[in-house]
Amino acid sequence: MARTRPTQTGELTEAEAIRRAQQGDAAAFERIYRLHSRRVYALCLRMVGNTAEAEDLTQEAFLQLFRKIGTFRGESAFSTWLHRLAVNVVLMRLRKRTVPVTSLDEQSEQDEESSGPRKDIGAPDLRLSGSVDRVNLERAVQQLSPGYRSVFVLHDIEGYEHNEIAALMKCSIGNSKSQLHKARMRLRELLHENERDRARDERQAAKGGSAGGH
Repeated sequence: MARTRPTQTGELTEAEAIRRAQQGDAAAFERIYRLHSRRVYALCLRMVGNTAEAEDLTQEAFLQLFRKIGTFRGESAFSTWLHRLAVNVVLMRLRKRTVPVTSLDEQSEQDEESSGPRKDIGAPDLRLSGSVDRVNLERAVQQLSPGYRSVFVLHDIEGYEHNEIAALMKCSIGNSKSQLHKARMRLRELLHENERDRARDERQAAKGGSAGGH
């Protein structure tokens, strides 16, 4: 039976690092951290929109990983398992805030009943796909409320299905779809506002430049 060997650089492969970390090997856990910390930090940052908090949540996610790595059985890819663990850490933090991440449940369901013809609010929004540059979109995403941002990031960026989001956020599938729909509407508003502000700043800069040239 072939053994899993370290890489040519002397570093453990992910599979070997996981096996050793489950046995309490601190160096192997450090290897896992180096392999995955950037991705976990990027996820946390997208969900909370604050670099200091994202760093704190990344550390919390790996602390949870240290405690729970013994439960990993290889039934899914390790990156998928870690990703879900990190999402849970972020959602737990958001639930501890004064405004719960699912605070729009009742309101959203009432809106759906009274808003006339129902739209397919779970469908892809082509107006947000490829129509704006990534920097402006990410900036607008960070301006969303925590509940909207969480659903948008999980569904449109991370690729979670609504039934998975509902389970993670402890809400209904209908509410997940509703919050995604409202998040997309709010994003369009923010993108429009940001574009208008940018155009105004450019006009003012142009005026200042022309005035300085005379």
